[in-house]
Amino acid sequence: MKKKIQLVLIPYIVKWFFFSAIIGILSGSTSAIFLIFLDWATSTREANPILILFLPLAGLAISLLYHYYGKDVSGGNNLILAEIHDPKKIIKLRMAPLVFLGTITTHLFGGSAGREGSAIQMAASIADQLTKIFSLNKFDRKLLLISGMAAGFGSVFGTPLAGAIFGLEVFIVGKMTYEALFPAFLTAIIANHVTIDWWGIHHSVYKIPLVPEATITNLLYASIAGIFFGLAGASFSFSVEKVKNFLVKKISFPPFYSFFGGLMIVILTFSLGTFRYNGLGLETIEQSFYTPMNWYVFLLKLLFTAITLGSGFKGGEVTSLFFIGATLGSFLSVLIPLPLALMAGMGFVAIFGAASNTPIACIIMGIELFGVDVQLYIAVACITAYLFSGHRSIYSSQIIGISKHSDYESSEGKTIKDSSDDDFSDKDKK
Repeated sequence: MKKKIQLVLIPYIVKWFFFSAIIGILSGSTSAIFLIFLDWATSTREANPILILFLPLAGLAISLLYHYYGKDVSGGNNLILAEIHDPKKIIKLRMAPLVFLGTITTHLFGGSAGREGSAIQMAASIADQLTKIFSLNKFDRKLLLISGMAAGFGSVFGTPLAGAIFGLEVFIVGKMTYEALFPAFLTAIIANHVTIDWWGIHHSVYKIPLVPEATITNLLYASIAGIFFGLAGASFSFSVEKVKNFLVKKISFPPFYSFFGGLMIVILTFSLGTFRYNGLGLETIEQSFYTPMNWYVFLLKLLFTAITLGSGFKGGEVTSLFFIGATLGSFLSVLIPLPLALMAGMGFVAIFGAASNTPIACIIMGIELFGVDVQLYIAVACITAYLFSGHRSIYSSQIIGISKHSDYESSEGKTIKDSSDDDFSDKDKK
């Protein structure tokens, strides 16, 4: 019997080596090209600050493009999650070029956004084309989409292990899809290898030079910091949704959302007299590891990103969350007696874990980025942040598999969006 089981595994392994190689090579190459263009957009904007004046028109152009040619892919990451939960239609390949163009445009003209969402959408939409080519069943299609998400995430940040866990963890809160374990890991590793070794992409390096002994007292400090990171992560998700809802109520023609949002970013930028909060903000993230940040830095980045993404500009949330978390942690180091770089590093990953409900992926990411010495601090901060973020998420199509604690049991089986709607309905009744 055991020999039969092992023999059955051989075609399974061969099949997923084949699909993982295709997805890994294509998504790794796509991520590399995307990062090259993103770097060009950032350097061009920094060399020509006047470009930000055209942000409202750029936003309008992106939104018009999606309104007339991309309605069926405008759901982005939430569309991918929905297709994993309830497969209906193969994701159109045009998702990839549209989000590529939209994200580069956002960054070229000074919007505040990230990059992971775009990489995930490109990788998943490319992977889903194999469903049609090879006439795959629903189960295999699910594994393809998860593998694509893992490849996109892992290759754009240089964290293949975190990318694989992210793909397994992201679509159901509190559960992990182990049937996709092999293809997700293999695809993420191949994609990362292609991005770095074939295309010569270099990722940011962050160092935490001083890691104190993980005493009970120090870990308690880490958990206190985690509470702040969790609340900030929930605030981010809430703010993006509030901006969307406000614009829907006030403006009847959707493409004008981003025009108005772009105008607000222009006004805020010139009012503050700095471009610190536009674009990815990688320089500020690096500074936060060795210079204590002011209390308002993370709040302003949250505001800029909520307006940018909430009004319909394209780009990911994660790099902005890294910025918010690192600068918040940097500020909190003045109040919490842990080393500055350690606090920034904890915030860097914990706030993303809180906002995306993927604590395990973020713990792995912290270890991949900062080394094994920080593992206990990262784990405590990420888990605490995850608990205190409640049932909010940057991915409204996530399904709540297992509630974070007993008070939320009634939300199990619902999407984040439905759970949030129920919360507001209950408040209205009261």
